[in-house]
Amino acid sequence: MSVETREINFRTKGNSDIVDITDKIATELETCKIRNGVVTMFVPGSTAALSTIEYERGVVSDLNGALERLIPSGISYKHNLAWDDGNGHSHVRASLIGPSLSVPIVKGNMTLGTWQQIVFIDFDNRSRNRIVIIQVVGEE
Repeated sequence: MSVETREINFRTKGNSDIVDITDKIATELETCKIRNGVVTMFVPGSTAALSTIEYERGVVSDLNGALERLIPSGISYKHNLAWDDGNGHSHVRASLIGPSLSVPIVKGNMTLGTWQQIVFIDFDNRSRNRIVIIQVVGEE
């Protein structure tokens, strides 16, 4: 069993910016020696998350709308009172969706569905430079 660790870096717009990172992950897998196993992606930060969706304008809008209804950005959060940074909703949204995602790898390819993409969601209230750690575990 082998382990390979990589990272990708990119800039986001913040404010629930949803970025399709599927191709970035696939590009990293192309250079891995591991052909069968699992890839785990992890966001080191508390205001962003990873998930899968059909990455098209309607679903992106629907997801953002649902999150705004569930965890509104315009209400008071105790975090905002403590830090005065206005991103309390960002932390709550990120914790509900989660910082990591695992996908099986078969013959060097992720086993995603036809309309399934990996997305990075930046809930912070400003643009940021972001990192996703990629760890592949398996056999050559």
